[in-house]
Amino acid sequence: MRTAAHAFLLLLLVVASAPDCPAGEITDDFSLDTLPPSVVRTVPLCGDDAVDPNLSEISVTFSKDMKVTGHCWSWCSVQEGSFPVLSGATEFLGDNRTCVLHVALEAEKTYAIWINVDEFQSFQDTQGHPAVPYLLVFRTGPGE
Repeated sequence: MRTAAHAFLLLLLVVASAPDCPAGEITDDFSLDTLPPSVVRTVPLCGDDAVDPNLSEISVTFSKDMKVTGHCWSWCSVQEGSFPVLSGATEFLGDNRTCVLHVALEAEKTYAIWINVDEFQSFQDTQGHPAVPYLLVFRTGPGE
C-alpha cells in the first residue's frame, strides 16, 4: 500500500507540473498562426499492423497550410530497411496540407518513417515554422 501511495503522489507531482513543461520556443503571441504545424492524419494510420501491401501511397496531413514549393520535404528513415521503396515523385495535394509519398511496399514488413526529425525540418508552414516531429510506424499484412 505504501508503494501505491508513493506512486500516486509522484503522479500528482508530474500532473501538477505538466502545464509548465517546455514545448519549444513559444512566443507571447500564442495562436494558430504562431504555433508550429502538426500531423493530424496519416494513411496508413500509425500503429496499423495489417496494412495492405498493395497500398501505393503514404500520406501525411498537417494542421496548417504548408510550403509546397522546392520539392524538399523531410520524410526520414528510422534505420536502414525501415523506409519503403519509392515508386514515384513525392507531391503535395491541392489542399496544401497533404503530402503524398508514392511507394512500393513489401508484405509482412514493419515500416518506420520520421516526418521532420533532428536537423531535417523541411516540412514547414507558409510562415516557415517547422512541423512538430512525428513518427509514423505501421506493418503490412500478408501478400496475396
